[in-house]
Amino acid sequence: MATFVKSSFNTTAYAASRPTYPRHLFDLVFRYHESPPGTRSGEALKSGHRPRWDRAVDLGCGTGEQQRQATVELTPFKRITGVEPSEKMIVQAREYVKESGITANEVDFHQSSAEELGFIENDSVDLITAAQSAHWFNWDKMWPEALRVLRPGGTFAFWIYSEFRLSKHPQLSPLITNYSQGKDPKESIGPYWEQPGRSILDNHFLDIKDPEGNGWSPTKRIYFSGKYHSNLPSPLPVILRKKMTWNELLGYFRTYSSLHNYHEKFPEDKTNPPPGGSIEVRFWKQLMREAGVFNEAADVEKAHEQEVEVEWPVAIVMAKKL
Repeated sequence: MATFVKSSFNTTAYAASRPTYPRHLFDLVFRYHESPPGTRSGEALKSGHRPRWDRAVDLGCGTGEQQRQATVELTPFKRITGVEPSEKMIVQAREYVKESGITANEVDFHQSSAEELGFIENDSVDLITAAQSAHWFNWDKMWPEALRVLRPGGTFAFWIYSEFRLSKHPQLSPLITNYSQGKDPKESIGPYWEQPGRSILDNHFLDIKDPEGNGWSPTKRIYFSGKYHSNLPSPLPVILRKKMTWNELLGYFRTYSSLHNYHEKFPEDKTNPPPGGSIEVRFWKQLMREAGVFNEAADVEKAHEQEVEVEWPVAIVMAKKL
């Protein structure tokens, strides 16, 4: 998480290169919010099931656009609050909301960690979301703080997408995993992810325990992981896809926080790269070779502009305050 708040991190490139969430994901969250909560041990809502649409809070809202579009997708709620620890992202989020023309809702932003929401009153929030940020939370603090600010019947929904895959080139998945999760400190960016957040993401939230004690409905966990992760229970088809040119895919690689950390360790790899280019360029070229891109076009520049379908497994966890 610390990488994203550094002044040297390129938040504009990050927003532009990331996938956007499908509408289906938000419809799923909203349907869950409207549904009666499951209960454990005979517990019931304090005041019956009356879902409200007054206030939503988006934790780790980022710039408010592109991959972090959860904030602006919460328009069924009258008031939307984005929470983000990075000052740079907060500035961009405010500008994005102004440019987007959202006028029907009250939208505000707070620079804060997710676990410290002292600016939000008790029992005042109907929905909390966290898109691609919950793997950084301290869950010993997050569950109690979410319980404090949610109204009875309020929903907490958080999701991530994990390592990308190339749907038309499944044979390249081991190569992708080795680059992103390998142990070689010079030929893989695996050692440079911040932990334990990255491992929690790679393991699709299985490491996040359900909240203990009374106050919550049983959690609902859904995995849109297709055939990529056979260890996950009842996987559904992948829903997060994006067509990109190979050049755009390289831009996506350059948003990795681990690559940013790698180049802090080995700045010469970026400023004076070896033959073949910097580490992400070497990986990118290897992917294209293995995918046969250079065999399909004599003009290398045209090959770079060919499109490739990229997809990401998604895991989502939802719970209600009783």
